[in-house]
Parts: sequence; C-alpha cells; structure tokens
Amino acid sequence: MSDNHPSEDSGLQESFLSHLFELRDRVIKAGLAIIIVFVCLVYWAPDIFHLFAQPLLKALPAGGKMIVTDVTGSFFVPMKVTMLVAFLVALPVVMYQLWAFIAPGLYQHERKLIVPLVVSSYSLFIFGMSFAYFLVFPTVFEFMASYNAPLGAEMSTDIDNYLSFAMTTFLAFGITFEVPVVVVVLVRMGVVSLAKLREIRPYVIVGAFVISAVVTPPDVLSQLLLAVPMTLLYELGLLIARFYVPKPGDDDSADADADANANANANNPGA
Repeated sequence: MSDNHPSEDSGLQESFLSHLFELRDRVIKAGLAIIIVFVCLVYWAPDIFHLFAQPLLKALPAGGKMIVTDVTGSFFVPMKVTMLVAFLVALPVVMYQLWAFIAPGLYQHERKLIVPLVVSSYSLFIFGMSFAYFLVFPTVFEFMASYNAPLGAEMSTDIDNYLSFAMTTFLAFGITFEVPVVVVVLVRMGVVSLAKLREIRPYVIVGAFVISAVVTPPDVLSQLLLAVPMTLLYELGLLIARFYVPKPGDDDSADADADANANANANNPGA
C-alpha cells in the first residue's frame, strides 16, 4: 500500500514557502514605495516640519519659539515627520500590496467588498488626521496657552515632545474615524447583528468617553473633541450598515463552488 503523506507534506511545504516568498515581495514593494516618496520629499523636510508645527506656533505668544533639548533632535525630528508624510502618501500602494496578497484567499463577494473598504478606510483615516490638525490642535493649544499668562509661565515646547504628542493624537483620531468601517464589516460578515449594535449604543458612548480620556490631554475640551465625533461616527456606521445586512441567500456556498470550479478548470485545462 502506497503512502501519500510525504508528497502531501512536501506540497504543503511548497505552498507555505510560495506564500512566504510572495509576502516578502509584497513587503519589499510597499517599503520601496515609501522610500521613494521619502527621498522625493526629504529636501523639503524643514518646510514640512514647519507646516507640521504650525498649529502650535500660532498658539505661542509673540516671540515664542519651539526648543530643541536633544543634540540630534533638529535633524531627526524633521526626518521622522517627513517619513510620516511619505507613509501617508504611499499608503494606497501599501494597501494595494496587502489586498493583492490576501485576495486569492477570499470569496468573490468578499473581493468586491475589499476595494470600497480600502478606499473608505484610507479616506477616513486622512480625514481624522485633518480633523485633528485643523480643529483639535488649534483649539487645544490656544486653550492651554491661555493658562500660561496668569501663571507668568512661558510656553516653550521641545520639538521631540511635540512630535510624540502629535503622532499620538493623529493615530487616535485616525483610528477613531475608522469606526463606520468597523461597524459595516462586523454587520456584513455576520459577526454582530445590527440590532445588537443598536442595543449596545449606551455602552459605546461611555466607552468613547473613556477612550478619549485615556488618549487625549487631561482637559475636558480635547476629550469632547474626540468622544463626540466617535459617537457620531458610530451612528453613521449604523446608518450605512443597514445596506450591508447579509440576506438569507447570501452564503459562501455559491462562491465556494465557483472558486472550486475555477481552480479545477485551471488545473485541468484540457478538460
């Protein structure tokens, strides 16, 4: 009696290695895209940082400046900001490489959902960062600066500390604005029903204020500027998810059969 286990094991190993090599190639392509954009922008790194720090610079009193407490900070901080901008510019390429890697393992109806999700996720993340830059930063910095005059304190912020604060805030608001996408995906994939998401609305509101208290500066204004949009975006997600509720006929069996037939035809071209 013949034993097919060695051939099966070797086939699985080859399949795993092929996926690993493909992942490596996708990561290299995504990394090259970021590096190319960074190289194109690095000449303007000081200007990019000046634009990045503009909300704080406007809030400083007359003659106020940012300071550098680290010997290499004046060089590396603008480089980090430029790398962040390069990543955001190249993010569609990164997302495409990720999509191209996982697409073969998805059903047909899932592939149709990927492109709208990628576009909406990227757009909402950029919109969240823009919301933080154009509204949250000026409001919070002016609010904080108003407390320095009565104290007789001079508001001078180290550029490295400002970078850490801005990165944390950008990340918090970028992720927050992904709430509608998360809600739609949960409903469309049948993980949670739309009725259940509506039922837990009070807990989501409380959770939004708890999260905003953790990730924002310790003042009520900045917490409200994160918690209120998070709550409204959750409601927007519930509104949009109504159009993506899976119907009784929406199952994976048809897609699975179609994919199996496609694979069979590909493996037997002469059939």
